Parts: sequence; C-alpha cells; structure tokens
Amino acid sequence: MHDLVFLFDVDNTLLDNDHVQRDLGDHLATHFGQAARDRYFALFEDLRSTLGYADYLGALQRYRLEYLHNPKVLRIANWLVDYPFADRLYPKALDVVRHVSAWGPAVILSDGDAAFQPRKIERSGLWRTFADNVLIYVHKEQALDDVERLYPARRYVMIDDKLRILESLKQQWGDRVVTVFPRQGHYAFDPEELRKRKPADIAIDAIGDMLSFQRDRFAA
Repeated sequence: MHDLVFLFDVDNTLLDNDHVQRDLGDHLATHFGQAARDRYFALFEDLRSTLGYADYLGALQRYRLEYLHNPKVLRIANWLVDYPFADRLYPKALDVVRHVSAWGPAVILSDGDAAFQPRKIERSGLWRTFADNVLIYVHKEQALDDVERLYPARRYVMIDDKLRILESLKQQWGDRVVTVFPRQGHYAFDPEELRKRKPADIAIDAIGDMLSFQRDRFAA
C-alpha cells in the first residue's frame, strides 16, 4: 500500500498529440492530396466516436479498404509507427515524472488501442521513464478497480488534460484523488467542456509547472 501513486495521461498531457495530428495531416496532404487527408480524418473521427478512443491504425485500415488499388497507401503505416514521438514530448515532461517518483510510483494511465498506443509510448521514451508502469484501457475511468489492484494507494494524483476524465475519477474516488489539469491541447480549451465540467483540484498552464510542486501540495 503506497501513500501516493501518480497517474499520468499521455496524449496532450505528456506528449503534444495535437502536433502529431497536424504532422500526419500535412504528410497525407503532401503525398496523397487534400482529399485523401480529409477522408482519412473523417474515418478517424467516425471510428473515435464509435470506440471512444483514437485509433490511427484502425482508421488507416478503413481508408485502405477504399483504396485497395493504390499501393502507396501501405506506406502511411510505416510513417505512423516510425514517427519520432520523443520530439513531441512537452518541455520538462520527463523531469516531472522523475520529480514526483521520489514520493510514490508514477504510472501511465491511458486510453487507446492495443498496437499504436503502446508503440507511441515506447518510441517516445515514456515506457522506459515509467519503468514499465504502463496501463492502457479502452475507457480508463471504467478500470479504476484494476488500477487499485495493481497499484494500491491511500491517495492518487491524476494528471489529465480532459476535465471529463478528472471529474469521473473525482466522482468515484472522492477525496482519495487529487486531480491536476494541465491546460494543454484542444480538449483543455473546449468552451463547452469548461462550462459543464467541475474544475480540477489543481490547474496548471503546462506540465512542466509541476516541477515547482512539493509533496505537501497533494495532501488532503
């Protein structure tokens, strides 16, 4: 039983996923045309609304089925899995993980598919920094019993750019969780989400701001 366990989201919390999407869009437009870019992201958003998480390779598979006679499409997957994700980590993100690890285990708690999300975490260097403490679920807010079983703690700290997730954890864990909201990425500035969600316990402008925190910031 740990006193504190720190749970980190990945996309737009530790890693600038909006930038990754822009790079993918630019790559598709440059090599396949604007129509191909628009069609891929239409499939991507449709799949996300169905699954509840981003599935880049699943959207690519759907796109491929529409363009079976274009062999160039097969190279998109290579671009995705070889993308330099380490270059898209937010400034001081790894330093923050090491900083809080002095007070308790640091664990990735992410949503995602079973192929591309692990690849992203590995390629970015996060898997190594978190010393194999990596959890990926379809809907992480529905897997808190599993989190407690694997990383039992008196108190959790959840760092996530989505107020929806932070609000759900607060409803389930109450005062056992301290929620931290880094205002990064497009979800963090969605006016509708900001209006209808309860604020987090702590809001910061960037993940690197946590370097100034001391352990007592996460006390009851």
